[in-house]
Amino acid sequence: MKSTVKTKLLFIVSLLFGLVFINAGLSKFFNYMPAPENLPAKFLKAMAAVAAIGWLMPLIGVAEILGGILIIIPRTRALGALIIFPVMAGIFLTTIVQDTSGLPVSIILFAILIWIMYDNKKRYLPLIQENQPEK
Repeated sequence: MKSTVKTKLLFIVSLLFGLVFINAGLSKFFNYMPAPENLPAKFLKAMAAVAAIGWLMPLIGVAEILGGILIIIPRTRALGALIIFPVMAGIFLTTIVQDTSGLPVSIILFAILIWIMYDNKKRYLPLIQENQPEK
C-alpha cells in the first residue's frame, strides 16, 4: 500500500510536471514564451531545421499538452508518461548535444518522468510480457 505522503508528493510533482509540459505545448501554438538570448549558433540551426518541418512542432505541442494533462490525472498518469517519454528524450538529448546550459533542468524533468514511470511499472508489465496462449 502506498503511503499517503508519497502519494501526495507524487501528485504535486506530477501536477507541476504536467503544467510545465502543457505550458510548453501551448507556447508552440501561441508563441508567448520567447527564446532565451545567447543561444549557441548550432542550437539555433538545429531548431530552425526542426521548425522547417512544418508538421513536427505542432505534433510535439499536441504530445506535450495531451501528455501533460494525462500525467496530472492519477488514473491516466501511466499513459501520459508514455506520451511524454519520447518528447523528454528528445529534449534531454538536444540539451546534451546542442546546449548544455539547460542540463540541470532536463535532468530534473527526466528524473521526475522516470519516477512516474517506475511508480506505474505494474501498468506497463502487460505490454512487455509474453502472451500466454488460451486453452
